[in-house]
Amino acid sequence: MDLNGKTALVTGGTDGIGAEIARQLKAKGAAVIVAGRDPGRVKAARDAGFEAIQADLTSEAGTDALIAALGGRAIDILVNNAGMGADHDFRVVHPNVAEADRAIFLNLNAPIRLITALMTMLRSRPEAAIVNVTSGLAIAPRGGGPVYCATKAGLRSYTQALRHQLKDSSIQVIEALPPVVETRMTAGRTGKKMSPAECARQIVAGIESDMTEISVGMTKVLQIVNSVSPALARRVMINF
Repeated sequence: MDLNGKTALVTGGTDGIGAEIARQLKAKGAAVIVAGRDPGRVKAARDAGFEAIQADLTSEAGTDALIAALGGRAIDILVNNAGMGADHDFRVVHPNVAEADRAIFLNLNAPIRLITALMTMLRSRPEAAIVNVTSGLAIAPRGGGPVYCATKAGLRSYTQALRHQLKDSSIQVIEALPPVVETRMTAGRTGKKMSPAECARQIVAGIESDMTEISVGMTKVLQIVNSVSPALARRVMINF
């Protein structure tokens, strides 16, 4: 896909991976709209020259507000990047169900709702793309994050089925699978982390190359292990 002249909507585009995707799409000549829930980061995105919409996509009201704010304008690329973790480890503390509900909505329901709302318009474009950002944990879960892993696995499955539905259309359906990236969500994690800029670079390059699955960084290794032995991939990742 030639990104020059395209209009892209990036959710979670005011921070972390999403902010870097937005910057790099803009550098390629795309007009980029970012959505975020934090007023300060939304203002910073506007100050940086982006059109930024404040919307909390952890609820139906937030997704409806984002669609309304778009005002029916033409979108060529939808990047469903917004996501959050939820503390859900019974070995540590009894989980907060409300937090899990918010994560499930943001990570899974919101992308489905946005895709559904924008589908007619995306079909009308000569060339379009839906990019769902999942995770290496969509392939094999870690024991400490069952809600996050379940939502990303659900979005992965949805993406694969949607790609089949749209295979004869002008819409490219892409899944991006990042490894652990240095973001606010992973601030408490130890070990090697990829920079948001490098993660975004690989995702944007994959969009340009019309890839259907973009395995970023060490996720490539996990994909290989999973193709040989899914059971081994699960054993490796469950304690990650």
